[in-house]
Amino acid sequence: QVPLVESGGGLVQPGESLTLSCAYSGDIFRFYTMAWYRQAPGEQREYVATITRSGLPNYKDFVKGRFTISRDNSKNSVYLQMNSLKPEDTAVYYCNVPNNIQPWGQGTQVTVETWGQGTQVTGSS
Repeated sequence: QVPLVESGGGLVQPGESLTLSCAYSGDIFRFYTMAWYRQAPGEQREYVATITRSGLPNYKDFVKGRFTISRDNSKNSVYLQMNSLKPEDTAVYYCNVPNNIQPWGQGTQVTVETWGQGTQVTGSS
């Protein structure tokens, strides 16, 4: 059974929001500090935010004021609310247990980019 399953990523424009979820299997994780990490293309994985078992959060400077980490031990879940997203937030996001690293899940892709206006295509028969 995969211990950590991330979800909630997507494609958004700068300034928009996403909420990521991490479901962990095993009640033991309720007693551990949990963390969100991210890995951008060509970069090393880095930690983004942590939350203690009692709910005390800690953030890297580059997400302070924009991201909020939370947890619901009754649902064996950790969340990452991401507001005011920037293109540099584009990455695959993972959760894990920083003091007891588990096999990494597949992560969830977050892509932040500006979309063009598109182009109208009209078909005819």
